[in-house]
This record gives sequence, structure tokens and C-alpha cells, in this order.
Amino acid sequence: MVRHNNVIPNGHWKKKWQFNVKTWFNQPARKLRRRNARAEKARALFPRPTAGPLRPVVRGQTIRYNSKQKLGRGFSLEELKEAGIPRKLAPTIGIAVDNRRRNRSLESLQENVNRLKAYKSNLVVFPRARNAKKPKAMDASAEECATAGQAKGVLMPISKAQPKLEKVAITSD
Repeated sequence: MVRHNNVIPNGHWKKKWQFNVKTWFNQPARKLRRRNARAEKARALFPRPTAGPLRPVVRGQTIRYNSKQKLGRGFSLEELKEAGIPRKLAPTIGIAVDNRRRNRSLESLQENVNRLKAYKSNLVVFPRARNAKKPKAMDASAEECATAGQAKGVLMPISKAQPKLEKVAITSD
């Protein structure tokens, strides 16, 4: 801290400002490189979804945010059990699992179980061995494998149910 009535020193610090200038001429090339990397990653992941595993619908923690829904870390073990999916199998078929999570309400449990069942009904599991004599229980047929596509974007995004407006006739009263 400056003490007493001294002269304020003149700082001569901006003599080599050229060394501190950062240019962004590589921005367009970087954008292209990132886009190519994303496309390459999607190609490597095929036929798995590009956005990663399926995640549950959860609510924010505090009073301020618990009115909002968001995608959580993973499904609870209870939700997987209700949906009839073994917990060791879930990560192998693209379902995120969080074994710390607990279900505090029946509504959210049912919502996530329905989400799992809907995912399971649309799931196409490619057989591990191409020339296996007997296919596994969840394996898809050759026709289903041929027609399978890659899901892009968020997997099963949260759909907000709009409240239905009730129309009432205007009376003379």
C-alpha cells in the first residue's frame, strides 16, 4: 500500500505488447477439425447412439429448482428391477446406472420405468457372434440389424406435457 504524499510512479510496462497479442486465425480450421472428430467418433460408435447412454428424468434438488426436470446420472437399481433389466446387463445395452440413487416417489419411479420399457421395446441388440448356432434371447434378427440406424441428438429427450385448455362458452350472466 502506498504511504505518504509521494509521486505516483509512471509504469513503463506496455513496451512489448506485441508478444501478448493472441490471434485466432486458426479458428475456422479448429472448427472443421472438431466437426470431423465428432463425425469420426459417431462412425466408430455405430450403431450406438451418439449422445451416449439413456439417462433418467429427475428433478432438481432444492426448493428453487425442484419444479424443473432434467436428465440424471443414471437409473436406480429399483427402477431397473421394475423394468426387468439386470443391473449388470444395463450398461452393456446403453443404459446409465447410478447405484447411489434412491426413489423417493412412486410417480418418478413409474415414469422412469416406462422410459426404460419404451427404450427396451425400440432396442436392436446386434448379436456378438455373427455365425452363432443359437441366438441369445435379446439378439435381433438379420433383417432388424440391416435396417438399424444411429440415433443422433439426445436419446429420448424430456417431453413436457402441456396442460390442456378447457373451452367454456360465454353466457349472458
